[in-house]
Amino acid sequence: MTDIGAALAEAHRRDWAQVLATTVRVTRDLDLAEECTQEAYAQALITWRSTGIPEKTGAWLTRVALTARLVCGLSTAEIARAFLVPEATMAARLTRAKKKIATARIPYRVPADDQLAERLGPVLDVIHLLFTTGHTAPAGPALIRHDLVTGAIDLARTLHLLMPRTAPAGALLALLLITDARRAARVAADGRLLLLAEQDRTLWNHRQIAEGTALLTDALRRHPPTRYAVEAAIAAVHAEAPAWEATDWTEIAGLYDVLLRLCPGSPVIALNRAVAVGFRDGPAAGLAATEPLLSEPSLATYPYLSATRADFLRRLGREAEAAAAYQEALALTGNEIERAFLEVRVSGGWPEGR
Repeated sequence: MTDIGAALAEAHRRDWAQVLATTVRVTRDLDLAEECTQEAYAQALITWRSTGIPEKTGAWLTRVALTARLVCGLSTAEIARAFLVPEATMAARLTRAKKKIATARIPYRVPADDQLAERLGPVLDVIHLLFTTGHTAPAGPALIRHDLVTGAIDLARTLHLLMPRTAPAGALLALLLITDARRAARVAADGRLLLLAEQDRTLWNHRQIAEGTALLTDALRRHPPTRYAVEAAIAAVHAEAPAWEATDWTEIAGLYDVLLRLCPGSPVIALNRAVAVGFRDGPAAGLAATEPLLSEPSLATYPYLSATRADFLRRLGREAEAAAAYQEALALTGNEIERAFLEVRVSGGWPEGR
């Protein structure tokens, strides 16, 4: 909370005038612009606790959530899940924002070239939100929403073509391509979820991996590491391993340490780091790394925390506790493919050594 408060105070000192000026330029109403800017900072205080502090706080403050809802067509429930807030909370935020836009008759227009750079951060975040929602659908019969994944990659590719010298855009495209390269291997022919350890790596799209790796190399040469560049690097380490057993967990854990420095306070990144620690140092160390996250409010209904702890408990031979944790994850999961996987785990069925 101290880091978030300090970052928000710094963003207020450094970015308030620019955010307000931009909002006034759009709304042509100083009072309304002040209200909108105040609301943006209030939302930042809540959201940054779970997502981490963005690299460009001023750009983030232009309503990422509203853009996602209107441009990408995601449901309120899907946006709320991505931001780790209740659906009712996100619905209220979107309603207030849309009411302000309607009252002020704020026009929607294509930004001028000199405005593109300041708006890049929120655009990247929206494309990433679209991709992650499609990569593992929050609910429904399919693990992957191919329309959202393909749409997000197309948007990222278009953005990279429009701004080819902008390293963050290239890094995001790299992340999406390398992550999506596993798409064909994530579900078995019988519909069963396949974990990374079980996937047939010959089915991975190695053309996409090569393209993504080249984009990442170029992005890192042009610009210091950003959040999406580090995430792409993590995906690349997985992609480079010829087999699950050859995964370099030391490098992955180290990259998550870098990512946490870029996005301090993000519980999801901390959870992913705990997974890497568990494979690097053993399940007891991984389980211990998840302990501080149990008191994190934004993860109270996040099924992957329970599933992660369940897997560590299973690997430690604490099967009754593992089954209970899998049951908790099952209660929080809406995707039918994931639910079927968890039901098997609840009953004690799992591949040996996985």
